[in-house]
Amino acid sequence: MRKILSIIIALFLVSMIWYLFLKPQDYQVSFNARTFPGTVYESVKAWNRTLDSFAPVEFESPTHFTQKVFANDSVHQYYWEITPVHDSLSRVTVNIKDEQNSLQNKIGIIFSDNDFEKGSRKRLIKFNDFLNDHLKKFKLSKVVQAETFTTFCACVNLKTPPEQKAAGIMANYPFLNSILFENEVKLNGPPFVEVLDWDLKKDSLSYNFCYPIIRSEKLPDHPSITYKRIFPKKALKTIYNGNYITSDRAWYFLLDHAKKNDIPIEEKPIEVFYNNPNMGGNELEWKTEVYLPLKESNE
Repeated sequence: MRKILSIIIALFLVSMIWYLFLKPQDYQVSFNARTFPGTVYESVKAWNRTLDSFAPVEFESPTHFTQKVFANDSVHQYYWEITPVHDSLSRVTVNIKDEQNSLQNKIGIIFSDNDFEKGSRKRLIKFNDFLNDHLKKFKLSKVVQAETFTTFCACVNLKTPPEQKAAGIMANYPFLNSILFENEVKLNGPPFVEVLDWDLKKDSLSYNFCYPIIRSEKLPDHPSITYKRIFPKKALKTIYNGNYITSDRAWYFLLDHAKKNDIPIEEKPIEVFYNNPNMGGNELEWKTEVYLPLKESNE
């Protein structure tokens, strides 16, 4: 009997030492998100910018990233882990740690539902509401294999964070449109974006905003405009309906499909825009064709 009691006490002490000093998080919150990991990641970035004080989200991958949350006089580390269940469902786990008050929080949680625990839950409930509201604002079609278009085009090269892609387009739309119109250049299709470099780690995007045009000998010469031909490539394709600000949700959707099906791709999406945002209307009726080119067999 005394031996059994000693074992129980030893196990209890080991458990408490692990819980108080070795357990990596102070508190853990888990919930389901009816979307894929990339949308959760981008939504955390967007929600993070709405907080009173914030620091950039530290990216490891769309399924693992870290957020600093400033709560009163404390700084909480939120370690996000997103596990895809299927195409439209992910399991979200957030491990939360307060580096300055970790021991105090762990002890407090044992005996009561303390402020740290309540605040963490309340904060993530607000995020979940933010995410669910966002999910109502866009749609994606089934992924299909297709071929990108071929065209001659006039382009402006831009570099912005991904979330400012649409702002970059709108800032340069009047410029490119007016020069082509003034020089009687004939358009040959809807405008598009050709991504040149999508750096998730640096949260940066380099891309061409282009208009398909009819090639002629009298194209305007301007230092900010380049002319090129786009050649067809085999690609994965989906239709995105929603605001162009968040059309990169389709990029992650295509990336996930490629990874799941072992399809080698180039992480250089192409977007074709069929609606003018200046005309307003229901954003869910705005149409964007999104392509993710396949890697050539000799690459």
